[in-house]
Amino acid sequence: MGMSVTISEAGGQDAEKILKLQYLCYQSEAELYGDYSIEPLTQTLDSITAELTTGSVLVARLGDEVVASVRGTVDPDGTARINKLIVHPRMQRHGLGGRLLEAIEHRLGAGGTAKCFQLFTGHRSEQNLQLYRKHGYAAVNTRHVNERLTLVTLAKEAVAGAYAAKV
Repeated sequence: MGMSVTISEAGGQDAEKILKLQYLCYQSEAELYGDYSIEPLTQTLDSITAELTTGSVLVARLGDEVVASVRGTVDPDGTARINKLIVHPRMQRHGLGGRLLEAIEHRLGAGGTAKCFQLFTGHRSEQNLQLYRKHGYAAVNTRHVNERLTLVTLAKEAVAGAYAAKV
């Protein structure tokens, strides 16, 4: 019988696992844009450890292995910012990214302070764009970073009362 994936709040002991998974997951993005100096590949362990205390960080586990992660914060104006949604390459295309996205929305929206959710991805990251659109996100802005990269910001409104804590 196979193990099932569980989603939970990340703890300090997960920081190094998240960093290693992030490094693995962002290789394809770096290749896609021809830029291996992107922030997810240069982020430090100390920086990830700090994120564990300043925002909400969720992990998906298969047994003891961290196979996916996502981070988010809520600004004072009610904008819930979701970032670094990563899924181990061998676990992609099985719905785990969508489950994690829904879980962070529930986590950030549970207090009722989130008025909208916002995230971004590169213009060539078609799988990411498809996932976000499937979950109700629409492009609200683009920002030309350089000749290789345009960031697409996507957003959706939070639904009042719809985010009872799941995780």
